[in-house]
Amino acid sequence: MTDITKHYSNGTITVHWRPELCTHSAKCVSNLPTVFDVRRRPWIDASAASTSEIIRVVEMCPSGALSWSNDTPDDK
Repeated sequence: MTDITKHYSNGTITVHWRPELCTHSAKCVSNLPTVFDVRRRPWIDASAASTSEIIRVVEMCPSGALSWSNDTPDDK
């Protein structure tokens, strides 16, 4: 099986999707359809909702196929 990860950024965060882990629970699609739409290509539009909404839904992913990371460096 190929280990593919797709990345979708809104400039603040990047959503990472690993299709081989996806169990198609559809929690992302049902909880935030403006961002996650399987009829659209690409199917994730990270600019279609607020960063906090996207993080909330990504963290609901039961399989771990969706994750996110910060695009902005930490101020230290």
